[in-house]
Amino acid sequence: MDKKKTKKQKFPSELRFDLVSKDWVVIATGRARKPESFKKEKRKQISELKGICPFCDMKNQEKPVLVFRGGKMVSGNKIAKDWTTVVVPNKYPAFLPYPELEERKEGEFYQKMNAAGFHEVVITRDHNRTFGDFSLQEVKEVFDVYQKRYQDLMGKKFVNHVSIFHNQGEGAGASIAHTHSQIVTTPLIDVDLKRALSNSENYFKNTGKCIYCQMSEWERKVKKRVVFENKLFVVICPFASKSAFQAIVTPKFHSPYFEKAGEDLKRSLAEAFSATLKKMAKGLNNPDFNFYLHTAPCDEKEHPFYHWHWTILPKTSTLAGFEMGSKMEISTIEPEKAAKYLRKQKI
Repeated sequence: MDKKKTKKQKFPSELRFDLVSKDWVVIATGRARKPESFKKEKRKQISELKGICPFCDMKNQEKPVLVFRGGKMVSGNKIAKDWTTVVVPNKYPAFLPYPELEERKEGEFYQKMNAAGFHEVVITRDHNRTFGDFSLQEVKEVFDVYQKRYQDLMGKKFVNHVSIFHNQGEGAGASIAHTHSQIVTTPLIDVDLKRALSNSENYFKNTGKCIYCQMSEWERKVKKRVVFENKLFVVICPFASKSAFQAIVTPKFHSPYFEKAGEDLKRSLAEAFSATLKKMAKGLNNPDFNFYLHTAPCDEKEHPFYHWHWTILPKTSTLAGFEMGSKMEISTIEPEKAAKYLRKQKI
């Protein structure tokens, strides 16, 4: 028998299981990058359109549905000269407020219906400043706007899901440089959220506990993947991150519905969100990014087992054939290293 000590085999990559989605993701430690390498990448800027920015020249936009000025809502539907955030219907909507869904079949197999819903654009005033440049008061105002539109839209006909998302930069899908978000309502609940609802409900039935609260408590205990923490929120690079530097911004206490968030909670959310984006901007050289909300849907059902949160996804890589074909994402940095790197960024 060979008595020589054998070295413990180091696997070049890991498969990690996402407890909520039940997906597996690849943490490609075999081709892992150093966190600092992301900062050295060149970032492509959106080519400016010739002439006036359509979001600076507001007179050519649709009639506003909501106007804020300095943190407060402005009455009426006219844009005040000193507006700070405004919501207008999208000029090129993917969903329209049809009076009926008009569900119908094509042949024996196919189904279709009208894309009934609302599609709006949330525009902030300054053309040259991104979300990460905003003050806490400005970030809080945007969340106030998101919440107010959510509350206004959730009771509309054929609205079962309200999607709020933000694309910053060409790599994240933005076609206009001016900072803006979008709100889209649909009669359907998206597949990812539906699966998360089902899995979190099953976990709650089996354990009597919220799976998100359980994971959050564990992460705050071990602290390996925590990016930022304040009184009411924790920001985590999830154990099974679907991309490098993915971050989840989640309330520390159980809360299914974003639309019910109070003022203190929104202020704390703004602080956590702002700190995370500033750390990403500094540590990753101002990457393009997406962020989006997942909250319990407004489908007239109760979802007490769900836990709302925001996901931030900096664009540090491009999906290729494996990811698209297998539906299995690859991250080139371990979330523990990503969190540690972001945590140490001074802002």
